[in-house]
Amino acid sequence: MILSPAQKALAINLDDSIYGSFVEIGAGQEVVRNFFRVGSASGTIAKTMSAYDKDFSDAIYEKEPDGRYVCKSRLEKMLQKEYSLLEERLNKDNYKDTRYFAFADTIATINYSKTTKGHGWMGLRFQLTPNQKPSDFIIHVLLNDPDAQLQQETVGIIGTNMLHACFNETDPKEILKQLYDNLSKDKVQIDMIEVLGPAFDHVDNRLLSLTLVKERMTNAVIFTPDGMNQQPSDILHKKNIVTIRGSFRPVTKVNIDMLDRGLKEFKKNTKVKEENIQLLFEITLSNLKAEGEVDERDFLDRVDILCSLGYTVMISNYRKYYKLIEYLSQFTKLRMGLILGVDNLVGMFDEQYYRNLNGGIMEAFGIIFTRDIRFYLYPYKPNDKTELLNSGNIPIHPRIKDLYNYLLSNGRLIDLDFNPGVLGIFSREVLKKIKNCEQGNWEDQVPEGVAEIIKEKSLFGWSCKI
Repeated sequence: MILSPAQKALAINLDDSIYGSFVEIGAGQEVVRNFFRVGSASGTIAKTMSAYDKDFSDAIYEKEPDGRYVCKSRLEKMLQKEYSLLEERLNKDNYKDTRYFAFADTIATINYSKTTKGHGWMGLRFQLTPNQKPSDFIIHVLLNDPDAQLQQETVGIIGTNMLHACFNETDPKEILKQLYDNLSKDKVQIDMIEVLGPAFDHVDNRLLSLTLVKERMTNAVIFTPDGMNQQPSDILHKKNIVTIRGSFRPVTKVNIDMLDRGLKEFKKNTKVKEENIQLLFEITLSNLKAEGEVDERDFLDRVDILCSLGYTVMISNYRKYYKLIEYLSQFTKLRMGLILGVDNLVGMFDEQYYRNLNGGIMEAFGIIFTRDIRFYLYPYKPNDKTELLNSGNIPIHPRIKDLYNYLLSNGRLIDLDFNPGVLGIFSREVLKKIKNCEQGNWEDQVPEGVAEIIKEKSLFGWSCKI
């Protein structure tokens, strides 16, 4: 049975071992309100505060270098400040059996004219047992309710769920799921999570991010080369985004050739500033599920290699390219690029691909044509006996040939040059050789250093005695 927010708040209030502070900025004190309403709050709440004025907030938590208030660094400062005050002001001899906590959120709700969307950061620093070092549970939320009052109510429910789950569950995946108790996923998305501390020893934050996508709590998550989860807008805001999609199981020299040549063409655009380019290696959830359920080890193997090569990785639910383009367009209005192979382009012009749309393929391309996007096509020629396929001769059904020609004639589809020596490399064949422990037959088909990483870390099933 799922408990209501009031029942969860009362359960926390009646637990004499839980004691701490609430500090909330931007959406009112919606979380702590649930704890005040149900009674017995004096045994739970040491302090509650809303530093709503920016000058007051800066005086308490210091000003952010970029001047923002709804950001992860502000949330972390709030958690650090308020938790340290608990330790400083409370005599631990009088609270030997007490588990401290500091809850914080910094939220921007939808504005009156509805021109900005609601979003914010929420976090809990807490002890699972007295005298244990604290742990952190931090999320970023996108609020989809149509008015500010509804968004405030949503924040109150999520925060209450967070406190109850963190003190009653040890599995962070279960905590994540319980954040949606009494809420629809249409009301709120969680697009970033980070857990730290002894309560989450041996937890890989990348797997939690994968859970966000698998459970449709969000449609995309991003990892930077350091392997850390990042909130998408922090990475993509006002950038010239270039995306290359693939299985990268493992990444091969043909992937890198596609990337290098695609980037070279993209940089020729006068609307593109090289220092403003953000490259994304994108893997779809459907690709991760190609052999059934998602294999978490296989997922980490792919991300480990791409990040070790210095690339930023995105995992998404967007099988269809028009949905990916629509998603990226919310972060930037600047020119974007999409590097793809012939098979992907042919799939884009398959009418069956768009059966779920009332407007069919025309609706999808209506979205594509209204965005500043360029497609960079890498040719296909698996062996000497087949014809090289590029934009001039790929098989497009006559019924939609005019649509394809429109894309081509408007300069949105650009053929890429290629390295004939790598054109016949395919990830699936390299993977098979790795699993079969074939020495010397695949090492030269992956980028420099990748073979060593695969062997050292036993990635992709490599378990061979050398």
